Amino acid sequence: MERGKGRAWLAGMIKLNFYFRRLPQRSQEEFQRYWREDHAPLVAKHASALGSLRYVQAHTGHGSLNGAMQASRGGPDAYDVVAELWFESDATMAANTSEAAARASAELLADATNFIDLANSPLSFSNEHVIVG
Repeated sequence: MERGKGRAWLAGMIKLNFYFRRLPQRSQEEFQRYWREDHAPLVAKHASALGSLRYVQAHTGHGSLNGAMQASRGGPDAYDVVAELWFESDATMAANTSEAAARASAELLADATNFIDLANSPLSFSNEHVIVG
């Protein structure tokens, strides 16, 4: 199946998952607006240099539902947003050591300090295994 035609092309891809918490001085609305309107265009601008094939933002909300779920299950404080950067493979991501990728990463990190509490925003790598859908 061709890329972009269904989900079969996802097999073998690696995702870099970011679990962002906002800086304490930013409201959730302000944080999400900045992320969507200011930071997202930077990610899109640099996607090619970074070798990223897909970028997804998952904005949290549903405060009472999230609070109830956390109260019933425990766990860490909720995240303000989750982001996914998709790459073809571990190898292609690791091989991307170009100057353009380094400049892109530096610009994105510098902008992130405007709205993300980086010290309390973990990240992880994962491979997706679609079970339904």
